[in-house]
Amino acid sequence: MESATPVATRPRGFLRTLWRAVRQVFHETTGAVFFLLALTWTNAALRYWRQRAPNWEWRTSVGMALVMALFGLASFRAARRVR
Repeated sequence: MESATPVATRPRGFLRTLWRAVRQVFHETTGAVFFLLALTWTNAALRYWRQRAPNWEWRTSVGMALVMALFGLASFRAARRVR
């Protein structure tokens, strides 16, 4: 026989709540690191561009900065979806 308490109102255990918090902090920290890496790559791209480096060098840096920014956004979105 099933319990009379609906699933939505069952008490959640401490470990489950702790695990949810740890996962959310992990995703947020990872997102912050990716954004810092994006800033680093952006700085490198600007340096290459100002030094009149070959096009492939600064374009590669811009591409890496965009990829890191996208990873950062995806990580923050994953942190919001942790349930």
